[in-house]
Amino acid sequence: MPYTTKQRQAVLRCLSQRRSEALTAADLAEDLRREGQSVGLATIYRQLEKLEQAGRIHKIATEEGALYQYCPDPSPAHDCFLLRCEGCGRIVHLDCDHLRELCGHLEAEHHFRVDPRRTVLTGLCAACGEKEAACESK
Repeated sequence: MPYTTKQRQAVLRCLSQRRSEALTAADLAEDLRREGQSVGLATIYRQLEKLEQAGRIHKIATEEGALYQYCPDPSPAHDCFLLRCEGCGRIVHLDCDHLRELCGHLEAEHHFRVDPRRTVLTGLCAACGEKEAACESK
């Protein structure tokens, strides 16, 4: 990111501080307000778009709207995946050689190139899976 504004730095800092969470633009606006910074929602969306283009964050589309999560390795060559639990909504940033192998297979054998940085795999985390199994066994 050759040029960065104070607002962009503030948005990235908020996401970095809550890196294990996926946040809405409204969540970020609230965090910034609590810090005493007045940043409008339109400005936050602009900064999020620029941070996503730079690979610094992930944008996750959900039925409820977009969520944003800090990316610990923003290098363009870095392929990371996201796992989203349908039970609790938690999103996990994942580095996995097996998924990279799958992407290579899809491209070589099926002529389809996956964009890992925009791919979200959904399912159940271990805790939610255990809860579901306990409910089913009753």
